[in-house]
Amino acid sequence: MNPISRRNTLKSLALGAGVSLISPFNVFSSTRPAKDNLGVALVGLGYYSTDLLAPALQKTQKCHLAGIVTGTPSKAAIWKEKHKIPDKNIYNYETFDTIADNPDIDVIYIVLPPSMHMEYVIRAAKAGKHVWCEKPMAMTVEECQAMIDACKKANVSLSIGYRCQHEPNTQAFQKIVQEKSLGNVLGLDCAAGYRENRTDHWKQKREMGGGVIYDMGVYSIQGARLGTGMEPIAVNSAKVWTERPEIYKDGLGEIVEAELEFPGGVIGTIKTSFGGNMNFLNIKCEKGMIEMEPFSAYAGNKGKSPLGEINFPFQQPMEQVWQMDNDAQTIMDGKPQAVPGEEGLRDIRIVQAILESAEKGKKVMI
Repeated sequence: MNPISRRNTLKSLALGAGVSLISPFNVFSSTRPAKDNLGVALVGLGYYSTDLLAPALQKTQKCHLAGIVTGTPSKAAIWKEKHKIPDKNIYNYETFDTIADNPDIDVIYIVLPPSMHMEYVIRAAKAGKHVWCEKPMAMTVEECQAMIDACKKANVSLSIGYRCQHEPNTQAFQKIVQEKSLGNVLGLDCAAGYRENRTDHWKQKREMGGGVIYDMGVYSIQGARLGTGMEPIAVNSAKVWTERPEIYKDGLGEIVEAELEFPGGVIGTIKTSFGGNMNFLNIKCEKGMIEMEPFSAYAGNKGKSPLGEINFPFQQPMEQVWQMDNDAQTIMDGKPQAVPGEEGLRDIRIVQAILESAEKGKKVMI
């Protein structure tokens, strides 16, 4: 077989073509905005907004940073000066709903702790703005569905911030799996984690969406789903534990392992950790192995298979640039998003099944 084509894969990232190869669509109909560049308001100005999304919005072609929402006046002043944001486009959480009256802002990007996602996605939808929401989508399947329903009712687009689905290395291994270029998938092993040394962050607080399974765990789940091209039918077993109980208290998971069962008896094992660095995806196929390491980093994702090398280099924050440009173009075209709310809901359903399996010590059907 021919080696993977670098040119063809990169071509698939052209603006407007950023559709995940196997991700489901969320049908969204809207009148095309009378704009060729959408204004984005970031809600929550922590690390991800400051160090990745804001720099990415300086590189995007189809959207730009138009506004911010923050509860910290000192941050508002810094962003106003650095990014030349007018006062009328700066909001706090009390004035948030008045964003409905601001034509400068077309999209609201929710970058808050997971426990706050449902509230602000619904409020953004009620304001008549398109919504981008960071992963994990929410705390429960019910919250995810409420977010999807609110956006449909308001006739606005909803997309989840799975940046990797917009980058060429991820698209390359998905293409091999989808086209069965190495035959059927027989099994899979995936891990994602890093050493989290903070002790009083939302990631250590259960009520805010803390615990590794909601954060890095979603990458492992995505790796298993995209790497098999299938949806799991059961969690056969799961284990949740911590090696630092003084930080991850009352059973909150610092480390999680799970065995996922896919149709046809295909088994995917996943691991995720806040205790150590790990980032790989091994997909066993009938005609050989696809090996990605790292598979979900901000840059440097690469791999190999019997078909050749998978290595399309890029620098951060290009994943976020591709993601936001693709999502913006999709909105302007009135088309379904590549990574809709339903995609986030699927992962949270699996998260809940993993936690239930670990708690009950038994297999849980999905």
